[in-house]
Amino acid sequence: MIKGVIVMNDKGKPRLVKFYDYHPAEKQQELIRRIFGVLSSRAENVSNFVKVDSLFGSDTRLVYKTYATLHIVFIFDSSENELAMLDLMQVFVEAMDKCFSNVRELDIVFNFNKVHAILDEIILGGQVLETNSSEVVKAVEEISKMERAANSFMGVPSISGWQGR
Repeated sequence: MIKGVIVMNDKGKPRLVKFYDYHPAEKQQELIRRIFGVLSSRAENVSNFVKVDSLFGSDTRLVYKTYATLHIVFIFDSSENELAMLDLMQVFVEAMDKCFSNVRELDIVFNFNKVHAILDEIILGGQVLETNSSEVVKAVEEISKMERAANSFMGVPSISGWQGR
């Protein structure tokens, strides 16, 4: 099972945090700080797979990848394959790239609803739903169309701000 997904910048500021197990806010912040500490202390020429039993309990691992100034981290248990998680991370990044045309940190900050929708189309409740980035983008575009239609029907101006991208 996937236990969490974190996207943070190179200074450790979380841009997206999604835990699939309950953790109080203070614990989440501590976990993010400690994960960033682990990532920032690792050399560039080592594996992207880290065993994090001390943070999440036994049999928990994380895989991370750095894209420009963003660290994308997937936390999971032994029921998931490490390479499959790395591939799923690539699907997430490809879907964001298709939605935002070369995703940047500011895209995630200002379009967090859309990023959460993308992640929810890929992972729900810690289980993998979709591994095809084109299908994910199609589903997110459909959600966007339905939101625009509902807002125009109700006469409500859009508050999410991500339909245009």
